[in-house]
Amino acid sequence: MLKKLLLASVVLAMSATPSFAAGKTIAGIVFQQDMFFRSIQLGMQEEAKANGATLLEANSDSKPEKESNLVDTFVARGVDAIIISPLSAKASVRALQKADEKGIKVILYNTPLDATFPVTSIGSSDRDVGQNSGRMAANLIKEKLGGTAHVAILAFKSQNPEQSGNRTGGFKDEVAKGGTVDVVAEQDAWLAEKAVAVASDIMTAHPEVNIIYAANEGGTVGAVQAVRKAGKQGKVFVFGTDGSEQLANFLLDPDGVLVGTTAQAPVDIGRMAVKAALASLDGKPVDKDVRVPAIPLSRNDKPAVEKFLEDAKKLK
Repeated sequence: MLKKLLLASVVLAMSATPSFAAGKTIAGIVFQQDMFFRSIQLGMQEEAKANGATLLEANSDSKPEKESNLVDTFVARGVDAIIISPLSAKASVRALQKADEKGIKVILYNTPLDATFPVTSIGSSDRDVGQNSGRMAANLIKEKLGGTAHVAILAFKSQNPEQSGNRTGGFKDEVAKGGTVDVVAEQDAWLAEKAVAVASDIMTAHPEVNIIYAANEGGTVGAVQAVRKAGKQGKVFVFGTDGSEQLANFLLDPDGVLVGTTAQAPVDIGRMAVKAALASLDGKPVDKDVRVPAIPLSRNDKPAVEKFLEDAKKLK
């Protein structure tokens, strides 16, 4: 399945390895260290190495001030391009605009920016990601819950309001089609340990909850662990976001807690971001917006999950 998502041809004019790439310096910035961002980094590393470019890596730890300082540092170092998943579509503009004004190519992935100067934006549509999981949840509501569901949502609005809102909004749009659906709680919890505590508290306060949706990987892991901890297997069903070896194993576990998640293709996104940076530096045209299809993973499609797991293990 993942092979179908190798979309280098979509990015336009990136098929040839540019001989000028040796000596170019690219900064790659992530904002947390989960499987998704580690895979992004792996893709960037592989593509930079293949092209003889130098990759400088950094993590803003989801802190806007640190993100701004990192961008300023890379500008001062005179890098040729910055690849970044902005923490805020609005607040991240100022620092990145200064980079653009210095002639540094700005490549976005995963999250948007309210500006026209970035060379390209590469990633899956967050609304599509949420909608895919919402459709799977709606099917379960119809087939197993008699058309009625009480839903809790684990988001990350305080970390990245635009991305979180698009994912949760997409989920709500689709899950509502399952019947009578009541969202009884929506709280932030994007790291697994925090998500265990938040999901546990929600289930205690709202014992009627029978579906939990988590908008990122850490929240999904924590939600599954919370349901198991509460002994509510078969009573509370989890739908999530992102894909990893751990989440794939959850889908294959016979306890049935994680029913579906929507993965992305982070290694490919990382590779494509470096390709876009190098192509732009070489004066080649690059598509302004590149959408990478999301990957719905359901325990009802065991072969697809097993194939995803096989590919995920190769990332080690």
